Amino acid sequence: MSNNKKSKEKKQKHRGRRIFGKIVLILLLIIIILAGIFAYKVYKNGGGLTGIVTTLVGTDPEKVKSLPDFYCLLLGKSEAMTDTIMVAKYSPSTGEAALLSIPRDSFVGKNPDTATASDKINSKYQISPQRTIDAVNDLTGLNLKYYITVDTKALRDLVDAIGGVYFDVPIKMDYDDSSQDLYIHLEPGYQLLDGQKAEWLVRFRHNNNGTSYSYEYGDNDLGRMRTQREFLMAVAKQTLKLENITKINDILNVIEQEVETNIDFDTMMEYAPALLNINADNIQTGMLPGVAQYCNGVAVYLVNEKEAKELVNELFLTSSNSTNGEDGTSNTISNETSVGNTNKVTSGNTNRVTSNTATQKNFKVEILNGTGSQTKLNQAIDQLEAQGYKVAKKGNTNITSTTTIIDRTNNSVQDESAITALLGTGKAIMGEDNSKVDFTIILGRDY
Repeated sequence: MSNNKKSKEKKQKHRGRRIFGKIVLILLLIIIILAGIFAYKVYKNGGGLTGIVTTLVGTDPEKVKSLPDFYCLLLGKSEAMTDTIMVAKYSPSTGEAALLSIPRDSFVGKNPDTATASDKINSKYQISPQRTIDAVNDLTGLNLKYYITVDTKALRDLVDAIGGVYFDVPIKMDYDDSSQDLYIHLEPGYQLLDGQKAEWLVRFRHNNNGTSYSYEYGDNDLGRMRTQREFLMAVAKQTLKLENITKINDILNVIEQEVETNIDFDTMMEYAPALLNINADNIQTGMLPGVAQYCNGVAVYLVNEKEAKELVNELFLTSSNSTNGEDGTSNTISNETSVGNTNKVTSGNTNRVTSNTATQKNFKVEILNGTGSQTKLNQAIDQLEAQGYKVAKKGNTNITSTTTIIDRTNNSVQDESAITALLGTGKAIMGEDNSKVDFTIILGRDY
């Protein structure tokens, strides 16, 4: 090969390396610019984990705050039975959240005198998740549509995925059951729980010798439900820590493979940034009031309808207003009171909670059925009347997709929100005063 040819090839290779180097440099500059833009958007969207998710989802903080309250049923499943049943609410506009435990033995049959095991609410999931939702709606007067089912394996894997959860185990736990392959051995006190120990904690009812939680804490199932609520808040705190952004794939894998839900993908994406703003120290919790007793030889839990209505109203159908003490600082409440043989807990709120309850005003409403279903109209009327509203007029209208609540007498936003929360859907607008009703409800197919 001639020297000229070698020199030519050498120059071509050198030129190729220069071109490649320029391409790499341009790509690096593009990456740096994109990273800067992304970082700026994260900052503008609130920073931290919330800012990252908000940016990735493609929304903005103001849109997130305008989302309606989100309600769903949380179910903990073990061997096809739902031993954990909770109603959950989150308000993106205020950051408030609430959890209500439903005792697994809650009676949902027609006559306690002929009660059977199939009349307990935890048996309904074996038929379908929707049957459980229907039973909870009957007990609470709400109109839940969504459910999330987590089995014990999912709980173990989630806790392990986030590196364990610190929790104050309330008592020493020693229980052995070879039939369930369940062997619980936990010492009391604040400690890091892995997935296996987390399962022991939430499944514990009583020790081998029959002892359980104290009466003040809530013995047996009542104590277990309280522990489950408090542990769920601890899991939320740990999961929402910024350092867990590196474990997001592990968390998503657990959700995808082991969590069952009817929440559609678009709704998940809408609420994902909002849910990251939950302050686990600012969650109101409670348990459906009632009494445990034997009926027809079956251990059941009879819900106190009057007290249940009051508690549902307090947790889900009212808003919290901040009030300051004389020194200008915010007041904190963390109280626990007994209702029959149950615990009603309001924990960790940074502001005093004052009820703004629509039923105290005995509102008159008219309801126009745009669903095309008489059954849905009757259901909505039953819901409203159960919470103290007076249905003064009812009728039919053209079928419509969206429920609308027309405020006729210039009521508060909280009063409008209470109806929306009760129906589980609806958009509130102002309307002309017709001097006959406080609200006109046009019931749509989204009900």
